[in-house]
Amino acid sequence: MEMTARELNRATLGRQLLLLREPLGVLDTVRRVVALQAQQAASPYVALWNRIGDFAPAELDAAFTRGEVVKATLMRITLHAVHCDDYQVFREAMRPTLHASRLGYRFAAAGLTPADAEELVPELVRFAQQPRTVAEMEAWLEQRLGTDKKAGAWWGLRSYAPLLHAPTGGPWSFGHRPSYTAARTGRNPQGPVPQGPVPQGPTPEGPLPEGSEDALRTLILRYLQGFGPASVADVAQFAMVQRAPIRAALHALDGTVEQLKGPGGTTLFDIPGAPRPPADTPAPPRLMAMWDSVLLAYADRSRVIPPELRRLVIRNNGDVLPTLLVDGHVAGVWRPVDGGIEATAFHDLPSDAWDGLAAEAESLMTLLAERDPRAYSRYDHWWAKLPDGHVRVLPG
Repeated sequence: MEMTARELNRATLGRQLLLLREPLGVLDTVRRVVALQAQQAASPYVALWNRIGDFAPAELDAAFTRGEVVKATLMRITLHAVHCDDYQVFREAMRPTLHASRLGYRFAAAGLTPADAEELVPELVRFAQQPRTVAEMEAWLEQRLGTDKKAGAWWGLRSYAPLLHAPTGGPWSFGHRPSYTAARTGRNPQGPVPQGPVPQGPTPEGPLPEGSEDALRTLILRYLQGFGPASVADVAQFAMVQRAPIRAALHALDGTVEQLKGPGGTTLFDIPGAPRPPADTPAPPRLMAMWDSVLLAYADRSRVIPPELRRLVIRNNGDVLPTLLVDGHVAGVWRPVDGGIEATAFHDLPSDAWDGLAAEAESLMTLLAERDPRAYSRYDHWWAKLPDGHVRVLPG
């Protein structure tokens, strides 16, 4: 029996806590949803507001400050906020990809090699035992490598080295100018900074080192818990890891994961016994954060984004606009404006959908008013490039 596209949609929404806001704390929710996109500082807050009943943003502030939720370059070589217990294994699973991407041509153009990176990383980690600004990091590299090499070195090392973004304050814990601090190992986020060299990994096309193989299997299981059922292509898209290592890892997990048939006979993988709500489960309207993970976690994004709308909400430069979710699918975009939330629907919506979006907008404006009433305003230029739609300002 094949799962239908609508059943896949409801499975995703259920795993991502988008069918019903749950009475959970921040730490439990971050673990449940696996990873929150964090390129824009407001997005983890808006993402959790969408998922937690009576979300208290100060709880996320405190989790970032205490290092219980950490922000770092991980899956797809983009910034994610993850539970501190997940960071180490996620980074190890991503290390071959980070090695190939961030120690590649631009690193080489600065006259540096991966061996230079392995020599620099332990020293850089020790230097970052306390938060360091970009200027401080570049000055440190200039001292060791010279002016010509510092920019290329920092471009590679800021993602490849085990560095976290340090909270810098402001309405969303992190400002536009990042500071970096060394990642701790183990479960204690205040534990000792790791010492010694970081093992060198091959490119993702080659065999993974043994530690990375174990970590990749763990990452896949965590992904399926939060986003399954999913295909090999979906897992590879989420992590930005080549499909061959994904297939090998899933083969090694035989008995731990089960296979299902998706639309068109696509082979899907999932955790046995994981919840899969019926296709007719109601899906309430939501105002999704920019870059929300649910929009990016699959190769086949039609699970949530209708194909005809994909190019409207995911821009060529990688920006992913804040979207309206109606009946579980993207139906338009939104942005804060004076007086409320401007919602642009790309097709007719029923009156009850507009009523639901209006209630969401009122709640969201309460969050934004306390923090940053015009969050995402720097992306307003995209609205001039959108087609005509059904536009309403939903008062806050």
